[in-house]
Amino acid sequence: MNWNSILKDFKKFLSFERNLSKNSSLAYINDVTKIKVYCEDNNIALDKLTTKDFQNFLVWINEFNISPYSQARIISGLKSFFNFLQLEYNFENNPAALIETPRLNRKIPDVLNVAEIDNLISAIDLSHAEGPRNKAMLEALYGCGLRVSELIGLKISNLHLEVEFIKIEGKGNKERLIPIGNQAIKYLKIYLDEVRPKLPIKNGSEDFVFLNRRGAPLTRVMVFIIIKDLAAKIGLKKKISPHTFRHSFASHLVEGGADLRAVQDMLGHESITTTEIYTHIDKDYLQSIITQYHPRS
Repeated sequence: MNWNSILKDFKKFLSFERNLSKNSSLAYINDVTKIKVYCEDNNIALDKLTTKDFQNFLVWINEFNISPYSQARIISGLKSFFNFLQLEYNFENNPAALIETPRLNRKIPDVLNVAEIDNLISAIDLSHAEGPRNKAMLEALYGCGLRVSELIGLKISNLHLEVEFIKIEGKGNKERLIPIGNQAIKYLKIYLDEVRPKLPIKNGSEDFVFLNRRGAPLTRVMVFIIIKDLAAKIGLKKKISPHTFRHSFASHLVEGGADLRAVQDMLGHESITTTEIYTHIDKDYLQSIITQYHPRS
């Protein structure tokens, strides 16, 4: 059985039938590649792989100090892979069918308070050409709860600022509409009207909102660097990333009394349970206050 052919077919299946994004498809393929290496090293034919073999594979990947979250993702991905083999290749057995995905405690994400976000954004130097862009970028990141991939992929044609909405192409190419506030609109307009037209825009980049000085779309790494530099500039000790703004967006909405379903829709979460993590953040903060200040704690 040819692994390369199977991987190509699985990749097509993920893209065309599951409609997954390029990054999601690549994650699945990387997980399947791990079991491919294991099978080849142990001379096990894919169609002969047993549940015991699969358990031994899990022991093997555990030796590489892969985190429990990554292990759970790998198991989930391989379950999909073996379901695909049964569907497309008429495999009789599914060695992962009886393997349970471990239940993991959800880690409460780190968030910034409003003052910290204001300090970060205020630290942007507007005298440089990148300043108005960075201000518009962080206002959109925090004001709309975007993922970094959604931010750098934001299109001018998807901005509907006159009705205070933007359209986002999220995970799995799923589209959603998100309200956008006055602050983000204000600084987006300044950037789009006064700064961006002066850039030497590269072919194919005409519709991207956020561009570097060479007229190409910003990269994920560049957004990380911008935020890290601002944190260092104001002496912020918290370890933050672009996703911290997304967590802060959701946390502040929930703490302010926003409906959880509405927050779920704005974040683009498939399951409400993913959004529910933000209901625990305020409780965690209160617990930390008791621990810090109560004489009996």
